[in-house]
Amino acid sequence: MSNFRPRALIASRSPLTLALALALSSPVIAADPAIDPADTSSSNAVADPQQKPKDLDSVEVVADRMEKPSSVKYTEPLLDTPQTITVVTKEVMDQQNLIGLRDVLSTLPGITFGAGEGGGGYGDSINLRGFSASNDISVDGVRDSAQYTRTDNFNLESLELVNGANSAMSGAGSVGGNINLVGKTARSGEFGAFTLGVGTDGLTRLTADSNIELDDGAALRLNAMAHRNDVPDRDVEQYERWGFASSFVMGLGSTTRVTVNLFHQQDDNVPEYGLPYFAAYGGLLPGVDRESYFGYSNMDRQEIEVTSLTGVLERDFSDNVSLRSLARVQRVDQFTLVNPTQGAWCLDSGINPATGAACTTPGSYQPSGPRGTTRDTRSGLAVSQTDVTARFATGGVEHALVAGLSLASETYDLENGNSQRNPDGTAASYPLMDLHDPDHVYTGPMTYIRAGKTRGELSNKALYLFDTLKFGPKWELSLGARYENNEGSTVTTTFASSGANLGQVTARNVFENEDNLFSWRTGVVFKPVENGSVYLSYANSKTPSKASVNGACNAATCEVDPETAANIELGTKWALFEEKLLLSGALFRNDRQNYKVADPANPDNPTGMQQLDGQARVDGLILGAMGKITNAWSVHAQYTHLDSEVLQSVSDRVKETTGIDAQAGNPLPNTPKNSASLWTTWSHAGWTLGYGASWMSDFVASSVANAPVLEGYATHRAMVGYQFNDQLSLQLNIDNLSDKQYFTRIRNNGWATPGAARSATLTAAYRF
Repeated sequence: MSNFRPRALIASRSPLTLALALALSSPVIAADPAIDPADTSSSNAVADPQQKPKDLDSVEVVADRMEKPSSVKYTEPLLDTPQTITVVTKEVMDQQNLIGLRDVLSTLPGITFGAGEGGGGYGDSINLRGFSASNDISVDGVRDSAQYTRTDNFNLESLELVNGANSAMSGAGSVGGNINLVGKTARSGEFGAFTLGVGTDGLTRLTADSNIELDDGAALRLNAMAHRNDVPDRDVEQYERWGFASSFVMGLGSTTRVTVNLFHQQDDNVPEYGLPYFAAYGGLLPGVDRESYFGYSNMDRQEIEVTSLTGVLERDFSDNVSLRSLARVQRVDQFTLVNPTQGAWCLDSGINPATGAACTTPGSYQPSGPRGTTRDTRSGLAVSQTDVTARFATGGVEHALVAGLSLASETYDLENGNSQRNPDGTAASYPLMDLHDPDHVYTGPMTYIRAGKTRGELSNKALYLFDTLKFGPKWELSLGARYENNEGSTVTTTFASSGANLGQVTARNVFENEDNLFSWRTGVVFKPVENGSVYLSYANSKTPSKASVNGACNAATCEVDPETAANIELGTKWALFEEKLLLSGALFRNDRQNYKVADPANPDNPTGMQQLDGQARVDGLILGAMGKITNAWSVHAQYTHLDSEVLQSVSDRVKETTGIDAQAGNPLPNTPKNSASLWTTWSHAGWTLGYGASWMSDFVASSVANAPVLEGYATHRAMVGYQFNDQLSLQLNIDNLSDKQYFTRIRNNGWATPGAARSATLTAAYRF
């Protein structure tokens, strides 16, 4: 028990000043709104000071068309890879003014977002093709499973979305796919740019990106960012952050290269929760303004601090044999104090929208639930990943073989409690709020009472082998397998939160889990012509009970065998217009073949251990067009159809004895049946015009009967830019052109997060 004081992050109140100082002290300043100072299609690109001015989208989306994914585990171009992989480059992000991870993923169909970890909004909660992908995020091919909000892409070169069960490539989990973030690194050549953006809703953004070529094959790259914005059409929520990244490489142009990358970012945010949402009333409750805030603006906050250090050794033993070894240490601290939008609503008509019954105080909101929820987390990561790539032939068969070893150790520490308690630990009384004009300033007791602590540990040791066999120019066979040992533990401690024993330990539990996992994948590629391919692939995934360091297992789950999922995909890819445009299409099935479900009151299962009897399925279609139709006209478009279904949601015993499975046949939560996105640009004489749209159909918040439905929506955005000369460009972005009122994340307990209203940003870039 103590008077609560949120821990302060270093310089969290002056990010713009600090980042500006970092940028101005750099010998060269760089970054890019609509252009990249370097051609990202080649790691050895050299800037030509005599080249003609580029149109704003003239850096071609090469990675979307023909280049292979960044991971060394992939040896073939995208055209010949038997899997749906979407690459979003920095140029495309900047053209659309996509700044955070959610911004980028929201333009890719088939992805939705949950309303936070356990309803808390504490990090990126991502659903991909009907299944959670929150723990399937990687950075430069190494898993980044800490639960936090990735708010800025200032140090990203591209984002790679790998669809389908993918444990063989990415490790334990990866049921719906994997999201790989590719960071910027130092390279040959000197280039630089500086951007300044201003916009509606208090937006100010400054970025700097500088690559300096040093002597003896060395180079240094420096990136800096400072950002602040309010949320369009919201009174309270705001985001403020700064970040810095450096990359130093030695041995460019030689057979041995060493790269050291440092990344640091700090956030100080008032996070978005939401508004009362009831589908029966058209979504937003009548009388509620979109700008209303039902939390406490003087209490709610989210502070994030991320620091990582990565070293990479690359060695070319010959033209056909190479080694890459990566080591990384990372720490993520996140502090949140939140007041979710939960409680009892009473409409002006005197009706409670949740129950349909009469209520006594028309036009009011009575806060309740997890008000004052406080969580302080720290996640640590140490990982080593070594890959050897060899190309050789056996008889008439060509091989591209990758063998690797991965060792990872993660830790997670959480202290949770409540910051709005009386000194004796009793709960605060929350006064009624006006439904039309809520008072979001908290004036009650402010004592932090600790409720619990959690310690998580996870170690993963993996061996994997991939081989692409080429049987002449028309046939390829891809094989891959991964064997890993996954061992973790969860220790939970609870404390008395009131009464005579306030602060004393009331319970301590230790749960451990260890599994040996084998996952594999195979794919056949047929190339009827050089610029086209047809493929059929199959892959599985294994998800242990302790799949992530922050995921808690308990007495009912820790001893349960790993869950299994499988993906089968039939697709085709065609590179047209001199291989400038990639067209792709695929039919797929994602089967969650068994997942844990409760097994209550079973005399043959006295411990209450959950059973692997749950089954779910998603059948889908994905179509894509990415690249250039002409030299002036580019397109980035996708459509996804997802037909999802819960096949079984209860244990076999419950189904046999009761004949009841209330969720069977229902769609999966957060899985829209149809979604699509488009971004297209046209450039001429220094001008670039861009238009984009995103659309998705309705989806449910959960698979239970009468679950809340989030109404589908479509949004539009536009961009116009002008390149004045080699150095200077200007770009205007307008998001949500029609000022559509829509919601992006939904909770079962009566609230959802609104999408951003119409906003505009003007960005100037100077490169040299």
